[in-house]
Amino acid sequence: MPGPVRIFIGCSLDGFIAGPDGDLSWLPMDPPPGDDYGFAAHMAGVGALLMGRATYDTIGEHGWDWPYGDTPVLVATSRPLEPLAPTVRAVSGTPAELVAAARAAAGERAVYADGGSLIRALVDAGLVDEAIVTLVPVLLGAGAPLFAGLTQRRPLELRSATTYPGGLVQLRYAFAGP
Repeated sequence: MPGPVRIFIGCSLDGFIAGPDGDLSWLPMDPPPGDDYGFAAHMAGVGALLMGRATYDTIGEHGWDWPYGDTPVLVATSRPLEPLAPTVRAVSGTPAELVAAARAAAGERAVYADGGSLIRALVDAGLVDEAIVTLVPVLLGAGAPLFAGLTQRRPLELRSATTYPGGLVQLRYAFAGP
């Protein structure tokens, strides 16, 4: 049986995952000692990551250390791709085809979906099982939205809420169906 498709993402209180021009300076990059806001625990259950091209390019542009280790990373793109790590490959197709490719790579483990446009396409297609959204106490006013632009309403069921120092709140929701 395939694992779930999950979102794990930081978001401003007004619903943006990046500020204007892709600004990420508002994201907390230095978590408290011994705490990574649940990222390591999340990644421990992930068998593959399905990432949007803009998110992938942002990682490359910032020159960050590759945070995904040996986890296969499938980048949804129709353009040529320069892999940032040996585990990276390009994929294309419908949302269902992208998820099928990621699930094949993940085996029975979870698929981690990342990137605003990709997330919205997967949610619209009813292909996301769980959303883990960490609200950062900042209002950006503009930028790249997380869920704005969905074509239909999606009910959610709250599974947990965790608070972190600095006012961050992590919400874990299951998608309740169409």
